[in-house]
Amino acid sequence: MIPEITESELAFIRACKPDNEAEFLRKMQVYGEFLYQTNETMNLTRIPEEEFWTKHICDSLALALRYEMPRNGRHLKMCDVGCGAGLPSLVLAAAFPGLYVTAVDSRGKKVNFVAEAAEKMGLSNLRAIHGRSNELARQGDFRHAFRLVTARAVGSAETLIREASGLISGNGALVLYRTPAQAEPEAEWLKSLKKPYPFELTETLDLPGDHGETGTRLFLVIRGLS
Repeated sequence: MIPEITESELAFIRACKPDNEAEFLRKMQVYGEFLYQTNETMNLTRIPEEEFWTKHICDSLALALRYEMPRNGRHLKMCDVGCGAGLPSLVLAAAFPGLYVTAVDSRGKKVNFVAEAAEKMGLSNLRAIHGRSNELARQGDFRHAFRLVTARAVGSAETLIREASGLISGNGALVLYRTPAQAEPEAEWLKSLKKPYPFELTETLDLPGDHGETGTRLFLVIRGLS
């Protein structure tokens, strides 16, 4: 049973400004119930239901506080590599209908779950693709097709640059969900390259509740990859 959302969690979501707050919350309830029901027979998440709103929803949605989302009829093509259980792809697609999301994973069962979850949530702006990002990047429909490529809890910056750079459009960015401790060595590695890519570490933000450093989030934004 998904717990009732707390005041601090709701305030965080409101700060992220999903297009339709009431509809977004309804879809997240549908998603949460389906996630934990399926998790009984498939390994989708180790996060307990009590932390669903903070560690899954608020964490995924936090990108909207540091990266401009499409609003007022605008559109943006996004690819979420290693999408797993659909985090952040399902959350961001539900929050921002102008975001056209392609969720990619090499594990067929995870892709099937994301596709079914999107259907249950009534999302028409998300497609789930079974494959590897480096292989998809060689196909015409995917090569340099996305202005935003995200990765959360999967792969190092070095691996993701190697595997996913072919998906990114000329003015696009690879955006990695990170804690400060994770981002620091990756930033040093990026600086050490003979031909460094332009990158930035966003300002940190704290997720609702008291989670210590694991609740502090920032984003590593890497450009110039296409």
